[in-house]
Parts: sequence; C-alpha cells; structure tokens
Amino acid sequence: MTAWNQEKQNEQKRVDSVIHKLSDAVAALQSHLSGKREDVVQIRKNFWSDVTVNLENADDAIETAASIKQQSELLSEIERSHTSAETRLKTYKKLKDSPYFGRIDFREDGEENTEQVYIGIASYYDEATSSFLVHDWRAPISSLYYDHSLGKADFRAPGGTITGDLQLKRQFIIKGEEIKGMFDTGEAIGDELLQQVLGNQANTQMKSIVATIQKEQNAIIRNTSSDLLVVQGAAGCGKTSAALQRVAYLLYRDRETLQSHHIVLFSPNNMFNSYVANVLPELGEENMEQTTFQAYINHHLAQDFSVETPFEQMEDLLSGSGEPSRIDGIKFKASVDFLEAIHSYVDNLSTSGMQFLDIRFRDRVVIRAKQISEFFYSLDQRETIPYRMKKTSAWVLEELKKIERRERKKPWVEKEIQILDKNVYTKLYEKLQERNQYGADSFNDLQNEQKVLSAYVTRIAFKSIREKVEQSAFLDMKSLYSKLFQKNNKRIADLDTWNDICNQTLFNLKQNHLSNEDATPFLYVKELLIGFQSNAAVRHVFIDEAQDFSLFQFAFIQRIFPRANLTVLGDLNQSIYAHASDESFSMLRKLLGKKKPETITLSRSYRSTKEIVEFTKSLLKDGSTIIPFNRSGEKPAVVSVEGNNAHVDQVEKLIGQWLKEGHETVAIICRSAKESKKVYESLKNRMDVRLMIDEDAAFQKGVIIIPSYLAKGIEFDAVAIFDASGYQNERERKLFYTVCTRAMHELTVFYSGKPCPFIEGASENLYENVQ
Repeated sequence: MTAWNQEKQNEQKRVDSVIHKLSDAVAALQSHLSGKREDVVQIRKNFWSDVTVNLENADDAIETAASIKQQSELLSEIERSHTSAETRLKTYKKLKDSPYFGRIDFREDGEENTEQVYIGIASYYDEATSSFLVHDWRAPISSLYYDHSLGKADFRAPGGTITGDLQLKRQFIIKGEEIKGMFDTGEAIGDELLQQVLGNQANTQMKSIVATIQKEQNAIIRNTSSDLLVVQGAAGCGKTSAALQRVAYLLYRDRETLQSHHIVLFSPNNMFNSYVANVLPELGEENMEQTTFQAYINHHLAQDFSVETPFEQMEDLLSGSGEPSRIDGIKFKASVDFLEAIHSYVDNLSTSGMQFLDIRFRDRVVIRAKQISEFFYSLDQRETIPYRMKKTSAWVLEELKKIERRERKKPWVEKEIQILDKNVYTKLYEKLQERNQYGADSFNDLQNEQKVLSAYVTRIAFKSIREKVEQSAFLDMKSLYSKLFQKNNKRIADLDTWNDICNQTLFNLKQNHLSNEDATPFLYVKELLIGFQSNAAVRHVFIDEAQDFSLFQFAFIQRIFPRANLTVLGDLNQSIYAHASDESFSMLRKLLGKKKPETITLSRSYRSTKEIVEFTKSLLKDGSTIIPFNRSGEKPAVVSVEGNNAHVDQVEKLIGQWLKEGHETVAIICRSAKESKKVYESLKNRMDVRLMIDEDAAFQKGVIIIPSYLAKGIEFDAVAIFDASGYQNERERKLFYTVCTRAMHELTVFYSGKPCPFIEGASENLYENVQ
C-alpha cells in the first residue's frame, strides 16, 4: 500500500468515527425532542390547572399573576430548548452525509503542537473529547483554508491577529459517508476540486459554494469594514454565490444582534428569487427578506396607475416599436441631471407651486384645494416640506371632523340608518352597555338612539376619506410631476427629442399610466414631499444585477434604508437596459456618499468551459480582462439555417442530442417574449418543452424557452440561441453577450439570413462555423 493510500485510509477511519459520533448525537437529540414535545403538550394541556388563580384581594391577585408568569416562562424555556435542539438535529443530519470538505494543519507561533482543523458547513463539538471535530467554515481560523498557501499565514481572531505556519491543506469530496476524492494542495483552493464541482450539471437552485470559495470571493464574504461594497464581476465569476455566503457569514459573526429579517436582498426578478432560495437554508440559516424593486414600486403606485415593468419596457424596445425619443427619455430619467433637476424643483415648492386636490364627499367639494394650499403656505417656510405636509394632514383631518358632525343631521344619514343591519344595532347596544354611557335602557330613547346611529353612519362614510388624507392623497402628484414636463417650464434637458419626451410623458400621465422610466422618479418626488417611509431596522442591503439599477433607484434605496450597509453586485458587461451607463458604479459611490466604500473586481469566470468563455469575451469590445477557468469542452457552434422549418428542425435535433448526453437543464433563448411564443408553438407538439415568459415562474429542469432578459442570472447545462440575426443594434451587444454566458457546457448559436455583427467580429478559431 502506498503512503497516499494509507493516508486516505486513515482519513476514511476518521470520517467513520465522526459519522458514528454524529449518529449517536442524532439519536440522542431525537429522543430528547420526543420528550420535550411531550413536555410542551403536557404543560399546555395542564396550564391552568397548574396555576393558582385567586383574585379575592390584591395579594392573591399578585400571587396569581406570579404563578401565571412562572408557568409561561417555563413553557417558553422548553420551547426555546426544543427549537435549538431541532436546529442542531437538522445540522447533524446534513453533516452525517458529508461532515467536512477541508483540512488544514496549522502551528501557531510560540506553540509546539500543530493543530489539525477540519472544516465543514457547520461546527460539531464533541463533548467526550472536549474538542471541535468539525469547524464551521465561517469560524476565524477557517479563513486560513481560503486565503493562504502553505507557509507563513495568519488569521484575524476576536483577540487579535494570530500568526503561524500553515503546514498542510487538504480537500475532500465526501458523499454518502465515503471519501470520493482527496487532494493536497499548496494553493488556496486546488483546481482538482473545482474541476469536479464545476463539471457537474446545472441545478434548478443555486448551491452553496463553501467548499470551493476562492480567495477573492472570501474577501467579499468576510468584509466587515465597508459601508458600501461594490463587486464588479465577470459573468460566472461567483459573485452572487459569494454574496449569499456573505449573508451566512454575517449572520454567524453577529448572531447575537443580527437576524435574517435585518437583511434585504433586491434581485432582478422572482424567478431568480426561487433560484437562490435554497442557499442559506442549506447552510442552516433562515432566508433574508427577498424582493424586487418593481415589487416595491407596485406596492406604492399600482393602486392608482398601470405601471410598466422593466421587462415590458425591454419587450417594447426589442420589438422595434420604441421611438428614438423613448431611448433618450429612458436615459435622461435615470440620470444625475434629472435627479438634480427634481431636487431643485422640490426646493422651489417650499415657497410656491404645491398642487392639491379638492376633497369631495358625496359628489360635492367639502374642502377646496385652495384652502389646503393656503394653510400649507401659512406654515413656517423654514420647516421641511414633509413636516408641513404632516401638519396639513392633521389640519384637514380636524376640518373633516367638523364636517362629519354637521353631516349627521343631513337627510342621507336617516336613509342609511333605516337600512342598517340588525347586527349593527346589537353591537352598538353592547358597546353602550360596556361604557355605561347612557345606561342599559336608554338606547331605546329616540333622541339618544338617533345620536348614536348618526355618529356611526357618518364615521363609516368618512372612513375612506380619512384614510386617504392620512396617506396624503390630497396632494396632486400627477400635476406636480407633470410640471417637470410642461411646455411653459424651462427646458431641463439639452435633447433634440425633449418636446417628444414631454408630450409622451404627459400623455401617459393623463391615461394614468407610468412608464418604467417614470415610475421611480415619480415616487421619488412624492416621497421627497411627504417623507420617505424609512426602515432603520435593516442593517444590510444586497443588490444583485446592480448594473440594471438606475441612480434614482440607488438613491431611493438609501433613503428607505438609511442605516444599512450596501453590498452591490453587478457586471457592467451585462448592462442590458437602455438607461445603463459604464460609469454607474463610480457615480454610485459619489451619489451615496458612504464613508468607507470599497470595490472588489472578480475577473475569473468559473461557470462556463474555457472554450465558451473565450468565445463570449470576444463578443465584447474589451473582454480581455476576463479570465477563463481551465475546464475544457467543445467549442461553441455557430449554425446558419435557411427557412423557418429547417431552423426549428435543427433546434429540435440538437436538443434531443443534448438530452441523450445527460444535460438536465437546457435553454432555448430567444430575443423577446414574442419570438419565444412563436418558437414554443413550433416545438410544443414535437417535444417536452416549457415556455417561461412570466418572471414569477419557478425554474425547473428540462427544456425551456425563455426570452433573453429573463435568462439573466441563471445558468444552464446547454444553451441554444434561437436566432442571433435579431441582435444587430450596438446597444444589444451586451444583451447578446449575457445570453451566451448562460451556458455551462454547451453553446450553439443559430442564425438565419443576416449574420450577427458581434460574432463576425470574433476570431473564427473560437467557434465551429456550420453552414
């Protein structure tokens, strides 16, 4: 037996020993939980029989309260213990299958003994030996595994920096309690382990990468000094995975003060949310709050407007129906110039120009807009507009109270009383009894009855008006936003298409429609006037696909989460929306004014084979900084087809071949949803295929047809670009690059007619040209 085989045998013995101890721990916890569950049921069942209830005098009442409190605390403590045991049981069950993935041997300076540290997704402490058999990957000492080669090394511990000598670094692939692979390496994470992991098939849910975290990714995960961390990363560099591990690390590091609901993730769409939903639970952590910016916009505006989504905007532009003024308008309405114009405009409203709506009740005006305006401008102009708006709301509510009291004597009230439900009479009578307002019999007195019922009817009638006033709905936001685009307003944009932009914006507002480019600025103006609804409890905000966010959206997020540190992840080469700018990340740092910003660039792409990365980076004007991981595969194929029938036939044949080869996630990526539907209609009777044009759809295995903009952020085993001929406009270069980078193992690009200019600019030795 070779020395290496003997070493592997020894390591397997240790795996067996650890798993045996874990099995015992699982059995003990299951027994413990069974008993705890019975205790909880018994205490709940006998709660009041075990409590001394006596309220005859003050001392007895105090004793009763103490008895109830003691019994409640006992129940809470047992339930907390039960929850903690359940969490450990889930962790130990996961560790049983694969207890760890790494080992380091480290001798601290000044110590004689070398410490062996085994690293897994969670810690396991053995009470019998008073030692950690497995260290959590987030523990301070575990950073040695990710950050250092053999030799002198150090890590930051709570008590200061620990220095020493890293003498061994070993990586394991353990499945089903058996070591399937074992490698020693002098580097941070060896290529052997990465080759095995990256060579696997894509999954419908993103997996944890803790076994293969690279040094540059670890710098993202463990960064605790920056209040703004910007990660610019190439497609497939692992920035999203690193961000999710960062969430897990922060929850571990600050577990006494930080909980999952203190963290918010803004993702590109709901499909992406389902794709990443399993990463944190896999690591034993609860998921943070996940949302999209569009969901936030819809929550605040969808009741009053039809709001265009980013995907609807994209579809409009890809269909060719968007006018040149639309592109100019999108870019301007996401610019610093427009942001500054809005702030200047709102500042001027402090002295004049606020627009209010008449408050109407039963088809008549009860408080005129002019009255509201006069009251607003009677307030001290040194106060902020939101403060004055709150004072104005309070004044309007007081006026409504007076009006409501006057309405009680109107004929319509008597009519409403006559048709009141009998249950209302009963409830009002019961309330009067409770309050002893008139005495038990006085409700039958005609005058008192009329008074109570009239008050009830008018209160209900005015309820919706009061609620709208409390929401500042008497502010005429359509008029206020429209003023930015009125012809008599001075020109705020130096654009030849400015008049067209103004006309289209005003037309949309009249139709109660907000284009995607107007939605955030509109809401931003509103919140500047009434006050942002901030959430100071959120400590960390993560923004994925951040290159698709406008400066308005960033400014908005900072306002609603004023205390949060930001982790911003994106790739400027995947900026697919019309408002995108290559300077967005540098402008972001200036806009947010954070004190400790930091930028980390990830250049190495791990998702795709070397051949696919070399091809896709050639599609960019400057993709030279992107470094492929050395995992070989087939060159991408570029296939010319003639006629729609031949096109569909060849796609069907290729997909069938990929499925036979074992690829489980296959995507036919079309340029638009319109094209996706056509392709689906052509293929649905030939093969098992799903159409995904809804962002709320869950990502599943099999063959899917999906538009370009929805595929972003997801990866597939094999990708067929249905018709690259559609990508002709220079502004779609990055969109084409993005869809090609979705492929892990196979990429085929079909085209009919006019070739894609971006491919023509690539070296022919980077792909197979099939005519």
